Amino acid sequence: MSTLIELCTLVRSKNAGPFWLTFDVMCRDRAAYDLVTKGGALSAHAIARLYAVDSATVQIFHHPAALAVKISMPRPRIQGSAGETDMYGGQQQALLIDLVIEA
Repeated sequence: MSTLIELCTLVRSKNAGPFWLTFDVMCRDRAAYDLVTKGGALSAHAIARLYAVDSATVQIFHHPAALAVKISMPRPRIQGSAGETDMYGGQQQALLIDLVIEA
């Protein structure tokens, strides 16, 4: 059992325009990538549960050649709107880094 950050060289979030967030997950090696992608920890349903969004709006893109996963979802609040707390979307990965990945 490991956390996502222990299996990856990079876990980051950023804006994908004013309405979407995107997360980049780059694994250390093929074994880590296989573990991360096959266990369901980064499924649309798991991400939706973690971020309290509708799973139908979560998009997951697997890039095996790059040992990477990209996750996109609507921002909870439009960038720059009242009550929005992360203008650049650069702190949203905090929920992902400690995500437990089981073998």
